Amino acid sequence: MTATTGHTITVEQGSERVRVVRDGQLLAESSRPLVLRETGCPVRYYLPPDDVRTELLTPSPTTTHCPFKGDASYWSLPDAPDLVWAYPTPKAEVAQVKDHFCFYDTEVVEG
Repeated sequence: MTATTGHTITVEQGSERVRVVRDGQLLAESSRPLVLRETGCPVRYYLPPDDVRTELLTPSPTTTHCPFKGDASYWSLPDAPDLVWAYPTPKAEVAQVKDHFCFYDTEVVEG
């Protein structure tokens, strides 16, 4: 956990089954997501690379910087730019998310 001036981030091993579907196509499905909770942000699921259909994604030139997590790289679908991101070299406090993929729209699948 990291906390800076009221900003907190936690990363925990989740047991939820989550998946990402776009236009009827399954992009990712995992029963071992990392659950990242960050002050002021929605819960995000970071999925192991083996659970993501990376062959469908194209690297994007987009990068962003988070003062708490580090620099993110992005991937796109032909009709969905910057749909997914990952932290190839995250800050030490969130090192677990290294190379895990995070999508904007992830659904939790009930048992």
